Amino acid sequence: MKPAGVVRKVDQLGRIVLPKSLRKRYQMNEGDPVEILVQGDHIILERYRPKCIFCGSMEEVNEFKERYICAQCLEEMTQLPQHG
Repeated sequence: MKPAGVVRKVDQLGRIVLPKSLRKRYQMNEGDPVEILVQGDHIILERYRPKCIFCGSMEEVNEFKERYICAQCLEEMTQLPQHG
């Protein structure tokens, strides 16, 4: 992880402002969801990308009933034998 060399203060509500140059570089726009991860003593901000609930893949993910599933898992599910 390469440091950006920018220092910001946390305000009374716990907010920080990401510099415009970083938002532009990482294509982050107003209203975009951001995922907050903790790794050891580090807090990591990432653009949120939905993951498959079964395998964790971020490739070809679609929403179904407020959950996310990738095309591969969906294909495997269609191959399951029908019970009934």
